[in-house]
Amino acid sequence: MTKRRRTRQLSPEERRLWSHVARNVRPMKGKVLPPEPEHEPETGTATAPAPQVLATAPAPLPPPPKKPSLPPLAPVERKTLQALRRGRKDVDSVIDLHGMRQEEAHFALIGFLHRAQNTGHSLVLVITGKGGSAVNNGLFDERGVLRRMVPHWLRLPDLRSLVIGFEEASPQHGGSGALYVRLRRGRGAG
Repeated sequence: MTKRRRTRQLSPEERRLWSHVARNVRPMKGKVLPPEPEHEPETGTATAPAPQVLATAPAPLPPPPKKPSLPPLAPVERKTLQALRRGRKDVDSVIDLHGMRQEEAHFALIGFLHRAQNTGHSLVLVITGKGGSAVNNGLFDERGVLRRMVPHWLRLPDLRSLVIGFEEASPQHGGSGALYVRLRRGRGAG
């Protein structure tokens, strides 16, 4: 004699609860979500009430707030570059970083850019040096560390609130050993 497995039908409340839970998960590959059950009016039949714990499903968590995306860096305008090369326009301020260690140069650059923006400057010159005059003391010595690192620092989120863009300087301002940096308007600057 085989035993028949007894199956119980879900109550309307249990079907609604299951449907709510199923809607908040991604179905497995090849499966579809169950249809939303029709809301059935409650009848006067004596059914056992569903436990309170099952009746209140946790609300789905809201997605984490997105950080505002940073605008892309923009190159210095062609007209501005031409005016700088021809001597018709000057940079507003200059900082010379070459000869400094990385950490010292990084802090000096951050302070300089903040001061320049607060002063209302829009175009500054950052001299990194070309790195060709370093003495090679060991196998792993690098030349031009600041020349390589300053563009990286200018792209970091903490300086993007200050920097619109940057470009290699013209030869009379240092060429590949310097950068023109365009600054955003400061809040206090008019």
